[in-house]
Amino acid sequence: MLIKKTLTIAGSDASSGAGLEADLKTFQEYGTFGLAAITCIVTMDPDQNWKHNVTSFSAALVEEQLKTILSGQPVDALKTGMLGAVDIIEVAANAIKKGKINNVVIDPVMICKGDDEVLQPDSAEAIRDLLIPLAKVTTPNLFEAGQLSGSGTPKTLEEMQEAAEKIHSLGAETVVVKGGKALETQQATDVFFDGKTFILLEAPKMDTPFNHGAGCTFAAAVTAGLAKGLSTSEAVHAAKKFVTAAIRKGFRFNQFIGPVWHGAAREENENFL
Repeated sequence: MLIKKTLTIAGSDASSGAGLEADLKTFQEYGTFGLAAITCIVTMDPDQNWKHNVTSFSAALVEEQLKTILSGQPVDALKTGMLGAVDIIEVAANAIKKGKINNVVIDPVMICKGDDEVLQPDSAEAIRDLLIPLAKVTTPNLFEAGQLSGSGTPKTLEEMQEAAEKIHSLGAETVVVKGGKALETQQATDVFFDGKTFILLEAPKMDTPFNHGAGCTFAAAVTAGLAKGLSTSEAVHAAKKFVTAAIRKGFRFNQFIGPVWHGAAREENENFL
């Protein structure tokens, strides 16, 4: 049996709801073999009002991990998450090119949950210049879409579409701007743009704070869908179903966050593929 292989280059979330932990759980639910190159470890300090601390790995260590991973059979699809430093972004871009990986999902993570400032401003430019042109799909949230497009955070569907067009012009094949419940619409709405067509991805809004890791999970689901042979549109629609079920079954982890539940679609017999 040929098992599809999916790779995440991302940070580790000590709470295990987001980051590479969310990616690996999603890859498993899709029936793919998940691989991970760790870029950093994110912790939260309950004694300091849940302050986030990011401990980065060296670019050399990330490169060594990728050398090990890519020494095996070819990777069917890859995603990036929190990368942090510019030199790590450069390592990721070089690995994608050297590995001749076509199914690339760029999740342009720029902030930690609960924060509102870019972790490293120069990294946003490096993501835009080095990774977006390699993306089969990129999945920015509203803040990230504003940073990449240079237009500020979108607040309406029209502004989301404008941002998607600008990001597409940077080289990404397909852009999915995630509005989710943050957008003032009746539905949790994302905008899909492939350079020709806009598609609205809609799901009922859920009044829940337990959505930690939803963005990582969505991008990982797109990645796994591509690895399984789905078209870009099919992979994105399947990911929307998968993450909606995961949010619906989210639960409290501590006083600060509650993660989504990655096994929800399977438990509900949701046919997301």
